[in-house]
Amino acid sequence: MRKTFKTLLLALPLAMAGITAAQADNASAEGRWRQIDPDTHRAKSIVEISRTSNGALHGRIIELLNPSRPNPTCDKCSDDRKGKPITGMEIIRGMRADGANKWSGGSILKPDEGKVYKSKMELIEGGRKLQVSGCIAFICKSQVWERM
Repeated sequence: MRKTFKTLLLALPLAMAGITAAQADNASAEGRWRQIDPDTHRAKSIVEISRTSNGALHGRIIELLNPSRPNPTCDKCSDDRKGKPITGMEIIRGMRADGANKWSGGSILKPDEGKVYKSKMELIEGGRKLQVSGCIAFICKSQVWERM
């Protein structure tokens, strides 16, 4: 009985540390996200967000789900991404922390349009979802991505 009680007392701090670590992971936008189309409510791609050497966040499409054609390229892009494969493409650039669980100051590319938008991101629902907004002038559109 005493041995079981001691084991439980030792296991409790370890279990709490595991919960704290999981919560810390949800406090960052880093990781893999399902990009959900706001019109169809279906996943379009998998985006991986990571930190660059200068501390900014960037994101790449690591997988297209049900692409309209095999191995599509960004034909409508007008910058350095023009004509390059969309899978592996950096679509989020230069996002900087802007308060707790918020990032802004960067840009996001919509490859099917070839347009680059000013962007901001915010973790919602305890870090399980990421609200991503893209704006031109005062017109903004948002998507909610799901953590994988």
